[in-house]
Amino acid sequence: MEIEQAKDTVDKLLDTFYEAGNLSLKLRAKGLIKKIKSDNTPVTNGDIEVNNILTKRIKELTPEIPIISEESSIDSSAKNLKNFWLIDPIDGTYDYINNKDEFTLNAALIIDKKPLLGIVNAPDKKRMFYTFGENNSFEISDNKKKKLNCKKLSDVNEVIAVSYSNNLKPEIFELHKKFKVTKTVKMKSSLKFCVISAGEFDLYIAEPRASEWDIAAGHAVLKNAGGSITDFDGNEVLYGKKDFKNPSLIIKRSIEII
Repeated sequence: MEIEQAKDTVDKLLDTFYEAGNLSLKLRAKGLIKKIKSDNTPVTNGDIEVNNILTKRIKELTPEIPIISEESSIDSSAKNLKNFWLIDPIDGTYDYINNKDEFTLNAALIIDKKPLLGIVNAPDKKRMFYTFGENNSFEISDNKKKKLNCKKLSDVNEVIAVSYSNNLKPEIFELHKKFKVTKTVKMKSSLKFCVISAGEFDLYIAEPRASEWDIAAGHAVLKNAGGSITDFDGNEVLYGKKDFKNPSLIIKRSIEII
């Protein structure tokens, strides 16, 4: 996909993401209908309705490209994919259910197993992040658009990491020591990638966990803003793997964090 086509696709999706984000908040205010899925994780009518809005619009824009979503069934034909969409209609469902503000709406276009474009909407924070190619990552908040370049906003000698848990596993704790982390802040959803892209945080490390749709859109935003994303062995993170499972992750604001 050429850069102008990628930009046009993102531009045509932004209003849909605003619409879906606003709906997610309205449904929560009314009272969510909650169920437990077969993997013992929660799903709500908000997840399903947001998924329907996003997949419908994406199908209209790119009918030839398959869509893989957390909230849509994945059949046996979804193997060895190179070019496809990854959607997580609501990442951070626990936060969504519990009236917290870090949940996000996510979609990424994977081309040749790499994230090309991505959109991450954090509606309760009124922050929209998106990218359509290298050096083209942006945030819209307070009706202002700014380009993201991972420029450090904290003090020069600080290394602030985000983590999905306050209880760090030993391997992650050792990596935090290696990168001279001075402070850790808990954060649940793909918002982690975006605040690193904005230069507000420096690092996120995770063992293999979750699924590709949880990270693809944030990966695109961060990568195209100049951030660094590898597994623990320094390998590039690719998509379309067996069962769409994530590897380990080391996500840095830049190769040289400080």
